[in-house]
Amino acid sequence: MFILLWLILIVLILSTALAGISFAPWVPAWKKDLKRILALADLKPEQKFYELGSGTGRVCFYINKMTDAEAIGLEIALPFYLVSKFKQLFLKSHHIKFKFKNFFKQNLSDADVVYFFGMPKPLKDKLRIKLEKELKPGARVISYVFPIEAWQPKVIDKPKENDIAIYLYIR
Repeated sequence: MFILLWLILIVLILSTALAGISFAPWVPAWKKDLKRILALADLKPEQKFYELGSGTGRVCFYINKMTDAEAIGLEIALPFYLVSKFKQLFLKSHHIKFKFKNFFKQNLSDADVVYFFGMPKPLKDKLRIKLEKELKPGARVISYVFPIEAWQPKVIDKPKENDIAIYLYIR
């Protein structure tokens, strides 16, 4: 029994470490920034909002609460995915899905809005290329904290000096 608990703990730790190494460590959006993210997303009913590296689902749950858009959270770290699924059981969550999946393996061609927090190196390379290949014209991309190199933001939302920058791009 003790060995089984250790194995489960190791799987959970490795899963979380893999997520941090592959794209970004878990850094949830600040609650005070959720309104800014929602305003930049400018979601209409029936549109699809993807949160890449959704963690515990904070942004997806907020989008779900405030709009009739479909929110889809993609998370590779098993502990965070399980927390979001557990929260979904207890919250009134319509039009929301969480997938235990590496978002680099998810086709984003049906996305109207893609939101993420990612470190500059993966943004510059792998994710930027994926988004350029898959997103439909007019899709909105929201990057929390870091800009996407080689793209010109339509909006840099940073109301005060101490606020975190949120970048909006239109494909």
